[in-house]
Amino acid sequence: MAETIELPAVEDTLDFGRRLGATLHAGDLVLLAGPLGAGKTVVAKGIAAGLGVQGRVSSPTFIIAREHQAGTRGIPLVHVDAYRLGGDLTELDDLDLDTELVEAVVVVEWGDGAAERLSDDHLLIRLDRRPDDTRVATLEPHGTWTSRRIG
Repeated sequence: MAETIELPAVEDTLDFGRRLGATLHAGDLVLLAGPLGAGKTVVAKGIAAGLGVQGRVSSPTFIIAREHQAGTRGIPLVHVDAYRLGGDLTELDDLDLDTELVEAVVVVEWGDGAAERLSDDHLLIRLDRRPDDTRVATLEPHGTWTSRRIG
């Protein structure tokens, strides 16, 4: 049961991520999908703000995964760029994310099609950007996410 949310401005996209981050718990897996410029990293920044983690979240251009230490809520964030894996799922296994899923929130950009196998319980957020710069987020809950209130 997918839900679609229109996000008219970048600030709305950031706020959506912040509201979502405030509801997340250790062990949650969020997959962000969409073309370049759709707002995946903006949502990840919002999630980090909602979790209150330490450190700056940036587009994961040069690294595959970055862990942000727990802050105000006591839950760390692992931010992953699956695009850099180039479809090599063995590299995803090498990141040992299933261990991270016990104690952290894991957000995987470009994760659809690869990272779902980390957990049957995940939230897939498909982002798209319209010509007027409105972002559209389609939330697809899987597993226990189907019974959770999102954002």
